[in-house]
Amino acid sequence: MRICVRLLLSGVLLFVFGCTTYQTASTYNRNQLGRAATVMSGVVLSLREVNLEGTESGIGAGSGAVVGGTAGSRVGGDVRTNIIGAVGGAVAGGLAGAAIESGVTQGKAIEFIIKQDNGQTFAVVQSNEENLKSGDRVLILRSDKVRIIRDAPNQPVKS
Repeated sequence: MRICVRLLLSGVLLFVFGCTTYQTASTYNRNQLGRAATVMSGVVLSLREVNLEGTESGIGAGSGAVVGGTAGSRVGGDVRTNIIGAVGGAVAGGLAGAAIESGVTQGKAIEFIIKQDNGQTFAVVQSNEENLKSGDRVLILRSDKVRIIRDAPNQPVKS
């Protein structure tokens, strides 16, 4: 029985880890294929590290409640004790699952303050995989999301 509970809990944790998302400048979802983006130029005025909250989708809480309820229902010898154990286990498992989901999906990102060539200033939060710094020229890609990438004029295109 303990092996089954451990396997089920491991599966839940792997599922929650697999659901994590992180906004990067080079990651697109399939819905964005073939969609046009407006491209503008600008410069990075400043940047700072920010915290990303963990998600609270309910997947962690629901999965934890199932595991906790199943494990708790095996406590005791009579039906009443099994029911009380299942309810207590489901509540405890749900709270633990929610905490695990939030903890695994939180992270760090960078808030960039960008001044466009037209004079307008805006902020965008994403990863800094290109190691951008204050003063760097960037291209601003606007579609359903805003992304910034390094502007590399006069660079030969790799084929």
